[in-house]
Amino acid sequence: MRILLVNKYYPPHIGGVEEHVRDVAEGLAAVPENEVRVIVSNNERRYREEQCNGVEIIRLPRLTERASTPIARHFGAVLAHEAKTADIVHFHFPYPWGEFEWCGQAASKTTPYVVTYHSDIVRQRIALAVYRPFLNLFLDRARLIMASSPQLIKYSPFLEARTSKCRQIDFGVPVSHIVDDPAARTRAARIRADHNGRPLVLFVGRLVYYKGIPVLAEALSRVDADFIVVGRGPDAQLLRDSAAQATAAGWPGRLDIIDYATDEELAALYHAADVFTLPSTEPSEAFGLVQIEAQAAGTPVVSTRLRSGVPYANLDGVTGLTVPPNDANALAGALNALLADAALRERLGRQAQRRALSQFNVTRMVGQVTAVYQEALNL
Repeated sequence: MRILLVNKYYPPHIGGVEEHVRDVAEGLAAVPENEVRVIVSNNERRYREEQCNGVEIIRLPRLTERASTPIARHFGAVLAHEAKTADIVHFHFPYPWGEFEWCGQAASKTTPYVVTYHSDIVRQRIALAVYRPFLNLFLDRARLIMASSPQLIKYSPFLEARTSKCRQIDFGVPVSHIVDDPAARTRAARIRADHNGRPLVLFVGRLVYYKGIPVLAEALSRVDADFIVVGRGPDAQLLRDSAAQATAAGWPGRLDIIDYATDEELAALYHAADVFTLPSTEPSEAFGLVQIEAQAAGTPVVSTRLRSGVPYANLDGVTGLTVPPNDANALAGALNALLADAALRERLGRQAQRRALSQFNVTRMVGQVTAVYQEALNL
């Protein structure tokens, strides 16, 4: 099968959707009868083609970026050309420029295509009002729509009216480097020793508006633990200021902010942590794949009950605890409850690891995606 994937960017560009697209592409490319190509925007103003792990990648020149949307030169024309030889085209939404360009091509009326709907457009409300007619057209022409959780299908205003063509797909996460690497456990022991054996709470993600960093900053001083934050973004200083104020007021904890960690370093941190937290406040957090990575290490999670896939990735009372978004007291209470109960942490961590490995693996995801392709081609 000739498969064409479309997204804003592709690794090494950093982002959860980008990593998911890579995992899908490489998983599909590992099947001998598949040919997989990807069209994305480049990070610079030049055209580039390359091959990586069996995936052919076309990076189109980026002219500018507006509202987190790269504007790439000739996107529609190149997409239409590549679609001529593809059996199916697979879009990853949202990428308004790519979808707008595609709808303007005659190929969009005849070429079979499916969509992975990662999240609603939440913050750019004015832009969404202008874009809405094209989005409706784009979704109406799609054969099928994939979503990462039942919650997204239920609560998205764009998917609710199209439930008959929606298919829920469990995202697969490559976690062998987390589960099977003895070096990760050795590093984890060193990390814990560096923190003198104190309880550790871990956060991994960009320090941006929808991740709930202000809530984490407020909750921090109410939890007797050290916090390790991996990520960068405009809210980093807010965390530092809150930690400094808390320390001055007698908080015994410690805050470490790490701008970037390799996969090996992240694996060690997941094992070192007593609890992982994802206090996201907006449905822009569509799923939170980092929750699955933490669970693969046997670490329970505290996250929020958003109307997105976040509470599907972390089942309350099964793989961790969930709390209302924007509630620092509830976040601190859940973290304290887990930190105070080793038996509960062990039980939830064991269940979390079992679910992560059995339900959210790449092989299973590729099988589900392929089944959607086959169904779409037979419509």
